[in-house]
Amino acid sequence: MPITVAIVEDNAQLRNTLGKVINRADGFSCVGMYATAEEALEAIPRNPPDVVLMDINLPGMNGVECVSELKKILPKILIVMLTVYEDTDNIFNALKAGATGYLLKRTSKDELLEAIRDVYKGGSPMTTHIARKVVQSFQRADSTLPSENLSTREQEVLECLAKGFLYKEIADKLGISYETVRTYIRRIYEKLQVRSRTEAVAKYLRGDNK
Repeated sequence: MPITVAIVEDNAQLRNTLGKVINRADGFSCVGMYATAEEALEAIPRNPPDVVLMDINLPGMNGVECVSELKKILPKILIVMLTVYEDTDNIFNALKAGATGYLLKRTSKDELLEAIRDVYKGGSPMTTHIARKVVQSFQRADSTLPSENLSTREQEVLECLAKGFLYKEIADKLGISYETVRTYIRRIYEKLQVRSRTEAVAKYLRGDNK
């Protein structure tokens, strides 16, 4: 079965282009395109997709508010922000509202499809530039060491997460399989008592994981 995707984007040209990119890609299907948050909130619960691509700057209700409302109705729905905004306020507001990933609109077609696939498989994709901003916002002047509770390999995986690597990139860098990366990340989340990539990176850099 293809990964089903809905698009919430007020720019008609971009919305249509994204729909074509998704429909033409192997293993993907665009099942809905909406110009406003209000349209999305009415239609998406009737036919929930696997993944929603959400713009922030929408007429009426904005994308972050839409994420929050959608998560109340469909707590398990996966939402990736696709936006031009790269300031930390928008990033953290979106993640706090329930977004699972955050990409910039300049993301390439292949990277976008990989990110959709990644979030569907349990990842939290972020454009490398965005991931760096997340890391920088948590960094302190004093460096912190990884928790002794994490194995050497788990520390390596966590460091890759902090640099914004996708699961596939971590697998390639460390010479392990995609599934092995997922297993390590699941263990890291359990040991650090977190539920997301952002929380794991935050704890790691803050030193709260000791």
